[in-house]
This record gives sequence, structure tokens and C-alpha cells, in this order.
Amino acid sequence: MPRRRKQESHFDGYEYKGYKVKIKLVFEGQKEYTPLRLSCAGEVYHHFRKLAECDREKFYTCLLDTKNYVIGVDLVSQGSLESASVHPREVYKSALLASASSVLFVHNHPSGDPEPSIADRLLTKTLEEAGKLLNINVLDHVIIGRGRYYSFADKSELDLF
Repeated sequence: MPRRRKQESHFDGYEYKGYKVKIKLVFEGQKEYTPLRLSCAGEVYHHFRKLAECDREKFYTCLLDTKNYVIGVDLVSQGSLESASVHPREVYKSALLASASSVLFVHNHPSGDPEPSIADRLLTKTLEEAGKLLNINVLDHVIIGRGRYYSFADKSELDLF
């Protein structure tokens, strides 16, 4: 049987003919779980406190609807003992796909000390600025340590809009 020759991708004046990406929003587990509402850093810490036991940094984005109910949690990055590579494009991809109204960020410090590094502060500012451009409100960035946490919102280090 002769092999079919692949067609070249092109735009025919009406439609692109070629490789396409299809995006579809799928809700899973709606009836299995009671919705979780996060309204303060203490609640975030309560639900994410087990991150203090991790031996490497993990960075999560919590996707929230207009009433601060969690509609998804995305593990954006898992790094090393001292850092996790985080880029705004990866952070906001899931938020855009889920039509999140707002987000909050959570990551851990394996050292146990939740005090933010200079890199943490710069990342928070960058993510906050990206959120403003996308009209997605950043409610908080909570750093989990052993037995305690650090909240950028509680320390008034976020420009809430």
C-alpha cells in the first residue's frame, strides 16, 4: 500500500489547515466533594500544612471563583531543596483555562523557616503584576514552614485591586 504524502500546513483564507490545539474545560468530582472556601491565610496553612514535611520546594496555584471557592489546585513546579523554578506563563495557564476569578499561591520552604527570600518577594511581585494584566486578582502568597507560615497579604505586601 503506498504511503500517503503529508499535506503542508496552510491558511486557506478562511481556516487554518494544520496542527490545531483544542481546549475543553471539564469539571470532575463535583458531587463527590464539598466545595472548599479559602478566606484567610490561616485556612490556607491548615489545608497545606503537610507541605512542611516535603524535602523539596513545591509551588501551587489555587484557582478560586468569585466567592473564593476552590475550583482547582495546580502543582506548578517541584524543585530542589532551595528553589523551584516558577514562570508566570505556567502559573496563569491553569487559571485562564479554569476561568478563575482570583488565585493564591502556596509554596513550602523545606528548611522549615517560612520567611520569604528576596527571590520569593520578586516572584510575588512579578506574579501580582501578571495577574493585574490578566484581570486575575492575587489574594495571597503563603509560604509554609514547620509549625508556622508567612502570608504576603497578612503583612500588607500585596496590592489588592
